[in-house]
Amino acid sequence: MLLVTLIVLSGVTFLVALMFGGSKLSVEETIQALLHPHASDAHQMIVWRIRLPRVLLAFVVGAGLAPCGACFQGVLRNPLADPFTLGVSGGAALGATLGIVSGVAGIWLPLCAFGGALVSVFLVYVVAGVKRFSTAALILGGVILSFVFSSMVMLVFAVSQAEKIHGAILWLMGDLSSAADGLIKVVGCIVFCGVALLVLFARELNVLSLGEEKAAHLGVRVELTKKLIFVIASLVTAACVSASGMIGFVGLVVPHFIRHFSGPDHRVLIPACVFGGASLLIACDCLARTIVSPMELPVGVVTGFLGGLFFLAIFFGSRNWELF
Repeated sequence: MLLVTLIVLSGVTFLVALMFGGSKLSVEETIQALLHPHASDAHQMIVWRIRLPRVLLAFVVGAGLAPCGACFQGVLRNPLADPFTLGVSGGAALGATLGIVSGVAGIWLPLCAFGGALVSVFLVYVVAGVKRFSTAALILGGVILSFVFSSMVMLVFAVSQAEKIHGAILWLMGDLSSAADGLIKVVGCIVFCGVALLVLFARELNVLSLGEEKAAHLGVRVELTKKLIFVIASLVTAACVSASGMIGFVGLVVPHFIRHFSGPDHRVLIPACVFGGASLLIACDCLARTIVSPMELPVGVVTGFLGGLFFLAIFFGSRNWELF
């Protein structure tokens, strides 16, 4: 029932996001434009060439970040873990920043970001491997590398021209406006193949949540399982970040919210996070496009604001010191 509700919710938010923007369309006008992609009127241009690619990219990125957040929280047994905890975003930020200040444009910019994210994933893998992929090694390695990459981004800013820095800052705040068809297809394939693989590890994630020692006694190959989940989830995150920039809180908030309804079973949680994350990011992007119209806010600003309010609500609503 929960999954059906979230699928319907994602469909509704998808349609609403197509309706709202610089010019508002009615439900009938939006549906007619969707059903007639080869028409030559203004509504078809607005829906198919401007809004639909952006909404599709929001769907794909949200559907990737949220289940990855659920998997990282399960593997690390840390409720504050999210797709950016392990340094993936830091590497992507450095790669994108170097690309922007170097004048890279088009499809090459996401490739720069993806390359930087892969470097970060490799370094965290090596650092954690020294300590047999312990939870502490993964978290500390990711945090340390995030600080290193952030310092390198600041260094690039310090020695670059001001006009080039502006584009990099917008990317760092999250941007869905560069939604090319080819980029959506590539990222979509990576995201949905990666999430499908993560669903196959749902049982192992359920057992790992009991503790690594108990999981080993129950037949789970703990170190290998953690490596595979880390690599798959990190690659999905890298693909999402390379296409949209750094959009925070989606992978942190959505698993928390859905877990209250689905329980801790990852066989339900991961698929539910796909549609929950997609719905949230589509709704946030719609707000970012309309809340100060005709200007557009970076979608990361909206997700960060709503995510902060969400955790404040949890904090003040908790009746004891144990928040999660």
